[in-house]
Amino acid sequence: MANQGSGSSRLPLALPPASQDCSSGGSGSSAGGSGNPPPPRNLQGLLQMAITAGSEEPDLPPEPMSEERRQWLQEAMSAAFRGQREEVEQMKNCLRVLSQPTTPSAGEAELAADQQEREGALELLADLCENMDNAADFCQLSGMHLLVGRYLEAGPAGLRWRAAQLIGTCSQNVAAIQEQVLGLGALRKLLRLLDRDPCDAVRVKALFAISCLVREQEAGLLQFLRLDGFSVLMRAMQQQVQKLKVKSAFLLQNLLVGHPEHKGTLCSMGMVQQLVALVRTEHSPFHEHVLGALCSLVTDFPQGVRECREPELGLEELLRHRCQLLQQHEEYQEELEFCEKLLQTCFSTPTDDSMDR
Repeated sequence: MANQGSGSSRLPLALPPASQDCSSGGSGSSAGGSGNPPPPRNLQGLLQMAITAGSEEPDLPPEPMSEERRQWLQEAMSAAFRGQREEVEQMKNCLRVLSQPTTPSAGEAELAADQQEREGALELLADLCENMDNAADFCQLSGMHLLVGRYLEAGPAGLRWRAAQLIGTCSQNVAAIQEQVLGLGALRKLLRLLDRDPCDAVRVKALFAISCLVREQEAGLLQFLRLDGFSVLMRAMQQQVQKLKVKSAFLLQNLLVGHPEHKGTLCSMGMVQQLVALVRTEHSPFHEHVLGALCSLVTDFPQGVRECREPELGLEELLRHRCQLLQQHEEYQEELEFCEKLLQTCFSTPTDDSMDR
């Protein structure tokens, strides 16, 4: 992705793989054969090194630090901070590329090269922003304003889906970034992409970003509700793109489990009837997630149970037939369990009065 430099003290310009440790087990070689692990490549690596060092032999009295160890530690800290600075410089370079205007009079070859350069910048930023410190720096550099304002609705699909992916990568599990993204109006644009974009890759990445903004994020979920996000999610589940269907159903199930207070809203939208209609389509692994969402909708919610028991739905017969179909297929065990749970919850209760007690 980028040059690593010529000297052993130089840091790579791209993030190391997430699985790379600061030390290797056994008798692997180290700098100068001193037995010290290689220096961390960034601040997160330095923190991990400190945690690891602090957990070793806690009961032994501290020993004076040798000059060799002191020098190694100074080099490690210098390398970590230098790596962080280099990564910030990389992000600035990427933003310079993305900020450039497109030349209207450019030829086809020039436009293709320009798009490729912009896509490369977005991909590098996505790699760098897996690091939460870099994601925060990216936002401080006004990168998120550029993404939402210019690239989410760019002409080429390759720019749109990479922009959506970068928004999700930066936003996941970071409340401050989620709040900034929501404040920029990104959720409305992402829902529009999920609902209407002609490119499947854009829709899948838009759904990823939406998930990162509404799961465990109360302000994001409220905005999602105001923008009729559940209807968009249901329409996504009715598409022919398997990945989109599965991820939409999984997000719906997650939101129902985490926010049961919205079950009434979903029932009033006819969600029970629409989920049952999806289960009636040709069988596929996607049905496991639809049935899981339906289970979440009826759990401890009498209104959902009553709607499942409406005779015109024919849900009981459908579930019993599905159970027979799945009995001999171990790979559908979870779907079978959802069917059995729905039968138990909705059709083993004697009366509606007992549900309301």
